[in-house]
Amino acid sequence: MARLGSARIIRPRDGANPSRANGVGAPSGLRILAAVKLVVAVVHHEDAGPLVDRLLERDLRATRLHSSGGFLRQSNATIMLGVEDARVEEILGVIRETCTSRTQVVNPMPPIMEPGEFFLPYPLEVEVGGATVFVLPVERFERL
Repeated sequence: MARLGSARIIRPRDGANPSRANGVGAPSGLRILAAVKLVVAVVHHEDAGPLVDRLLERDLRATRLHSSGGFLRQSNATIMLGVEDARVEEILGVIRETCTSRTQVVNPMPPIMEPGEFFLPYPLEVEVGGATVFVLPVERFERL
């Protein structure tokens, strides 16, 4: 892969159609990608499956990592995508549609207690879901 200004040049895989090169003056068989961003979205585990499905419907490749939150210690998913700048708003729209916040009743984790102490957990109503999204610039993007 070579650099050409702020664009990236990626050699297509064997059997790829070299006529899809989309850059003026690009060597034959190379594909130029515009500036690329890394989108990292931390979402509720119930929203992760539908989110990945909707991204795949739009021909967007995503990587799903299992993670856990700090306050409620519930499982989350971290979704990562490498995309061209022009598609970032599209991805944010898909995340907004798919990852909605809602209220849920949870039992808090008991604190560390001294022997002889007694703890009665009371259920709490908390807001879960939604997404925390980071959009980061990428120096190099290569699909192998």
